[in-house]
Amino acid sequence: MVMDSVLFLISIYGALCLRFNALLPTSQIFEYSWLIGMLIVLKLAIFRLRKIYRPILRYTDMEFLMAVVRAIIYSSGILVIFAYLKGNWPLPRSVLMLDGILTLVLIIGARLSIRTALTRLISAVNSAASPERFVIYGAGESGCQLARLINNDPGYEIVAFVDDNPDLENQIIQGKRVYASSYLPRLLRNKPFDTVLLAMPGLSATRKKAIITQLQSLPIIVKTIPSVKEILSKGIAINQIRQIDVADLLGREEVLPHPELLGLNVTGKSVLVTGAGGSIGSELCRQIAQLQPKSLILLELNEYSLYSIDMELREKYLINPIPYLGTVTNQAYLEKILRRHRVETIYHTAAYKHVPLVEANPGPGVYNNVVGTLKTATAAINCQVNNFVLISTDKAVRPTNIMGASKRIAELIIQALSDNQRHHTCFALVRFGNVLDSSGSVVPRFRQQIAQRQPITLTHREITRYFMSIPEAVRLVIQAGALAKGGEVFLLDMGEPIKIYDLAVQMIKLSGLVPDKDIPIEITGLRPGEKLYEELLINGDNAEPTQHSKIYCAREYKIPWQELYPMVNDLIKKAEKNDYLAIVTQINRIVPEYQNSQLLKSQLIQQKPLRNFTGTNSFSSMNGSPISG
Repeated sequence: MVMDSVLFLISIYGALCLRFNALLPTSQIFEYSWLIGMLIVLKLAIFRLRKIYRPILRYTDMEFLMAVVRAIIYSSGILVIFAYLKGNWPLPRSVLMLDGILTLVLIIGARLSIRTALTRLISAVNSAASPERFVIYGAGESGCQLARLINNDPGYEIVAFVDDNPDLENQIIQGKRVYASSYLPRLLRNKPFDTVLLAMPGLSATRKKAIITQLQSLPIIVKTIPSVKEILSKGIAINQIRQIDVADLLGREEVLPHPELLGLNVTGKSVLVTGAGGSIGSELCRQIAQLQPKSLILLELNEYSLYSIDMELREKYLINPIPYLGTVTNQAYLEKILRRHRVETIYHTAAYKHVPLVEANPGPGVYNNVVGTLKTATAAINCQVNNFVLISTDKAVRPTNIMGASKRIAELIIQALSDNQRHHTCFALVRFGNVLDSSGSVVPRFRQQIAQRQPITLTHREITRYFMSIPEAVRLVIQAGALAKGGEVFLLDMGEPIKIYDLAVQMIKLSGLVPDKDIPIEITGLRPGEKLYEELLINGDNAEPTQHSKIYCAREYKIPWQELYPMVNDLIKKAEKNDYLAIVTQINRIVPEYQNSQLLKSQLIQQKPLRNFTGTNSFSSMNGSPISG
């Protein structure tokens, strides 16, 4: 305010001198002193009312400068109107108009000068290293907003804009030229930069993938801004700029969900999620929380995982989930929960899923995945739960490892129980491939290795996997469950399989590094039970379309419960002894397509049984069929 008071005084004096075409003597200035004081007070009052003094000068932007212009127009306009109405106003009206122009020049000029000086000073103090230099890809509204944010941060510098719209080429936006994308290699040579920021949130997945592929040829880091949905809800902020996700590399076009399918088994219902703290389970909880369930019950064995998802749901989604710490192998505990909350829908995600760990710990792995599924399904039947959805995996198809085989047996159990007519529970299972960023998967491991400049370890150069983002997979799981009539095997459209070696190369390049130079890629060899490729169908191409374009229904062989039950019971007894060779032999009887490598079989023959493993509520204590009146 002090600075503005001085500038207002200079402005009025300058206007008087210009009007009378001469420097005014001191005596004449004193004649106008009362009037000059009144004008200064009026301007300060209007500036204060217009909240001109709230923003920090360092963050002066165009919006703020327009507010200053409006405040000056208001103050000068009031004075001119007052002079016209007064008639015998001591100052000529031309002085007031000149004063308005000079005030505008002085006030805006002073603020821009201060901002420039402060920015340079802070930049000089803070940046022992040079600022990170950006090229913004996208000269639309989002790109301009991003540029304004970056200009206010001395740690960043914008080099130029890039856009594919020929109408924008060579235009100047916020002092920076717009180039065609084909000019990027030359721009990198002439004006070196570190990072390209993709500022086109509405871009289709296919087009985004094409741009990312084009940028991979340059030794730069590629980052992006949030989606349109996130921008509309939160706006753009520097901390929302993120590295390119593997999901961006897949180029999958998102299919809008069917609202009636999303809500059918969830909205207004009491819903239980087992394995609620896992990658799939926690995302299920997030999406269910937004679908307004009557109650959401969380069951999780890991204390910290349960605490984390419980707190997240309370803070972000403003609901009160009901957390339970426990295992799915305790049927009595499950039935107590189901009856207490009158659960209507169960999503069963609880499982051991890491192939090497389950291969090394076959007893606990089989017990959790097979018995856990059986006891949860049996509890659902006994408590008259309406809907039960098992989350399965593509590793259950022609399995070569114990984890995949145990999930295939879990599928067979669900199919066999569904065919039994003595209950009202609608069973279904959903099978899909890898999800991005799940715990222990290749993507977060590669990301960590790249960040730490460690070699990327890969088991085989030709290995491929299906990938899907966790949110998309969960949306489809909820909708698939709503399509169920009983016993269906639903498959999710995973797109084309991705070569893991190519994925590693892309992730290295998008981090601005060179594969096999900055980050070596080491081939370690296939692990026990690991396959080169995964499949979604057991009986070939027999998937039928459903009303959802990304969900298919497979017709696969089943084993009647009377035949399956004795074999499963025998498997569980062997699992309790943790006898590897006995376990894989029994698995082969239940799942004939299950195969172990010859090397592994030769090792198993010489391996002695490990110590006994005893789980909670052993399967053998169930006294026959799980179907109770």
